[in-house]
Amino acid sequence: MTKQLNLLWLQSGGCGGCTMSLLNAESPDVLSCLDMAGINLLWHPSLSLETGQDVSDILHAIVEGEIQLDILCLEGSVICGPNNTGKFHMLAGTGEPMMHWIERLSVKAEYVVAVGTCAAYGGITAAGGNPSDACGMQYDGEKKGGLLGAQFRSRSNMPVVNIAGCPTHPNWVTDTLAEIAIGDFTEANMDSLGRPRSYADQLVHHGCTRNEFYEFKASAEKPSDLGCMMEHMGCVGTQAHADCNTRLWNGEGSCIRGGYACINCTAPGFEEPGHVFTQTPKIAGIPVGLPTDMPKAWFVALASLSKAATPERLKKNAVADHVEIAPSIHLKGKT
Repeated sequence: MTKQLNLLWLQSGGCGGCTMSLLNAESPDVLSCLDMAGINLLWHPSLSLETGQDVSDILHAIVEGEIQLDILCLEGSVICGPNNTGKFHMLAGTGEPMMHWIERLSVKAEYVVAVGTCAAYGGITAAGGNPSDACGMQYDGEKKGGLLGAQFRSRSNMPVVNIAGCPTHPNWVTDTLAEIAIGDFTEANMDSLGRPRSYADQLVHHGCTRNEFYEFKASAEKPSDLGCMMEHMGCVGTQAHADCNTRLWNGEGSCIRGGYACINCTAPGFEEPGHVFTQTPKIAGIPVGLPTDMPKAWFVALASLSKAATPERLKKNAVADHVEIAPSIHLKGKT
């Protein structure tokens, strides 16, 4: 039997939302997923019984080489302030900054995993003036570096694995951990921002329930409307790397299906788009953020043709909060 892998989960500067999402893993639940993958959970702040000195003993045993650390997961950004001392976030009971523990444990781990956009790139915690000097494990926004540095490699010679998302989908986490556990996760499984390609090679646009409205550029104008939210409502699902509309939360949900625009939360810097999340910035009436891989001239031409051909059904339904005109019924032999 293959030996179990030891996983340690730490939480730093964040809201704990990725753990909240992870606890919603279904069929099976997260603990069953770890058990089936042969992963032993050394400690998790929300799922483990150990507190205080018991936790400190685990951390010291890892650093001293008494316990092997196969996977280190960090949720939340690294708090480096003030003045790179890390003293804005002390790990309770140890008398030392969390950032120092992350550094020590990272060099002991076979794999280092950033769970969520905060841990990966800094995320919400690093927004605004960033008074806590928050950053990601190996990125500071779009730039490589972060706490561990651009050249960091774990004991398995891997960079940090960035399971970005705000929050992450539970299966993005469990699938990646399972791939690591069976020895099937390499650098080739990561995109250029360190995200697992199992979800990052998709676009949120794929599987969107509003795609018929998008095709004809029949756009929503207010939050309750059924139409495409790209033109006016700030949706960037055509640019966002994730499979949210094909791998649903709790089997049935996504931001867009809940009536809210995609804000590209798997990308570095999503937290500061430079405009209101629910408004689409435009230049000369053309959205600034165009669909991935589409030249501007092509988009303008196709959008004009699409709008000219928009069926009356879609025009009316796009700005309504319910279907006002149902699709026509076509019977065989009739035109």
